[in-house]
Amino acid sequence: MDALAITLQYVFTGVAIGSIYAMVGLGFNIIYNCTGIINFAQGEFVMLGGMFMVTLTTVWKLPVGIAFPIAVLLVVLVGIGFERIAIHPLKNPSVLVLIMITIAGSILIKGLAMFAWGKEARYLPHFSGETPINIMGATILPQTLWVLASLLTVVVGLAYFFNRTLIGKAMRACAHNPDAARLVGISVKQMVTLSFGLSSGIGAIAGVVITPIILMDYQRGAMLALKGFGAAILGGLGSAPGAVLAGLLIGILESLGAGYISSHYKDAIALIVLLGVLFVRPGGLLGSADVQRLKKF
Repeated sequence: MDALAITLQYVFTGVAIGSIYAMVGLGFNIIYNCTGIINFAQGEFVMLGGMFMVTLTTVWKLPVGIAFPIAVLLVVLVGIGFERIAIHPLKNPSVLVLIMITIAGSILIKGLAMFAWGKEARYLPHFSGETPINIMGATILPQTLWVLASLLTVVVGLAYFFNRTLIGKAMRACAHNPDAARLVGISVKQMVTLSFGLSSGIGAIAGVVITPIILMDYQRGAMLALKGFGAAILGGLGSAPGAVLAGLLIGILESLGAGYISSHYKDAIALIVLLGVLFVRPGGLLGSADVQRLKKF
């Protein structure tokens, strides 16, 4: 394999894992724009998506086409339930309190997942077989196409939802000016609940499509959340296009670093780039200093 093919192989790998970081980063941004908080349980939604998919396909023997939406729906219910139980009843909570609640939720979900599925990594068969596709001397797994298609579907779906649907416009209104939204009859608390459901669904999709490539265990969500949070920060907290761009960038840099330097330094390389960009542009690649978000709900 020549140098070009090797580099292309690393890029393909980086784009696949970077797409997952991008989807996790989108989940962070949705909740941040609606509440002003960072949901540190976002990674657990990714983990649950993969775990539910494993159970539905390997234990209950459901076909992928049926198990996929069921797994996503189950995680959406978990996300909505978490918000309704832990956050919705609070009256004018501070951002710090809300962040601590999400951290506690992450620990609780991780513990419950450990009891439900055990500590061993879970395997999920590839959706379209494991025969690699050859492109210019490099190979790409069919499962990677599922990952890319999922990211594209999520991006297009969110763009349509926020710009073309009444509920999506209501969420944007709440993020821009919650007081004005209340005056026209929009329930801000319901929009917050919806944001948790939406972000958990995106996390579930990411978890389902990446599990056949990386396997899944009860503590996998923590690292995915960390990288997704890095993508959200690097792209500009609150910026959806920024999260996608930054997620892909982090994934590619990790893959190139692991291939050409050492796999031990791949996380450090991504962190150095993240810090370097933030020193130059504190708002991130596509972010701004004035991110509109809800501060009270």
